Amino acid sequence: MTGAGGGALMTPMLILLFGVQPSSAISSDLVAAVMMRPIGAAVHLRQKTVNLRLVGWMVLGSVPMAFFGSYLLHLMGHAKTAQKNIELALGIALLVGASAMVLRYILDRRSGHDRTGIVHEITPRPLRTIGIGMIGGIVVGITSVGSGSLMIIMLLFLYPMLGANQLVGTDLTQAVPLTLAAALGALAFGHVEFGVTTSLIIGSVPAVFVGSLLSSSAPDRFIRPVITFVVAASGLKYVGVRTTALGWILCAALLACGGSWLAVKRPWRKLVVPGEVPPAREEPALLRTDAPEVEQI
Repeated sequence: MTGAGGGALMTPMLILLFGVQPSSAISSDLVAAVMMRPIGAAVHLRQKTVNLRLVGWMVLGSVPMAFFGSYLLHLMGHAKTAQKNIELALGIALLVGASAMVLRYILDRRSGHDRTGIVHEITPRPLRTIGIGMIGGIVVGITSVGSGSLMIIMLLFLYPMLGANQLVGTDLTQAVPLTLAAALGALAFGHVEFGVTTSLIIGSVPAVFVGSLLSSSAPDRFIRPVITFVVAASGLKYVGVRTTALGWILCAALLACGGSWLAVKRPWRKLVVPGEVPPAREEPALLRTDAPEVEQI
């Protein structure tokens, strides 16, 4: 639905809720995404929200770097502090992704959603687009996070006239070969738990089909804050923030966001007590038929 949140949500849940080792959770999520992302990409291709030229340039940079990232994950997996290194890398990727989501929201608010560019008419910028693919590819290979969370915000900066659904469609399509390369690397280096992967596929494939159908019409202003909150919480936990401190940080963030929303929206101005008739707006004297001036005229 939003182009972000898959790896950023499923990988932390596998680790925190089900006790899966970080390296296995990352690799199992990548293999499951090989079956999940083509479904969403097919829906966006049918809706014509994909620029295949942009996809080609990004894939040129992302595919080899994704395989290289899987190899780096393999090297970290044999170190003495393997799990700590992987969790730290995952936490940094999650925090960067959450920051990118907040930045994108701010840019959307400032621009007023006036992105009128048509995805098929955008002229690609090859070198910068390949660079985006390389950055996203190595992050995805190491952490399984990055395609939706990081690459889509970089595309937003490089092609600011594209709408959100066009960015999501293009990024999701290039994520198919990117994820395949990272998954092949994971399979080659032996971190995958096939039972976990099978369960993820059973749940994610039908859900991503529904989410892709909704992405062209459903507003993401309600979904993105939730994803951002969960991603940021997981990232802070992985970089070493203790549970008590994390709780206070998240409570402060919720209060700050709630206070900002109340200050901007001021919803009490729109409230009407049930059964009470709102006071009629008084017309200017010159427009009222019962005004003395009107009678004299």
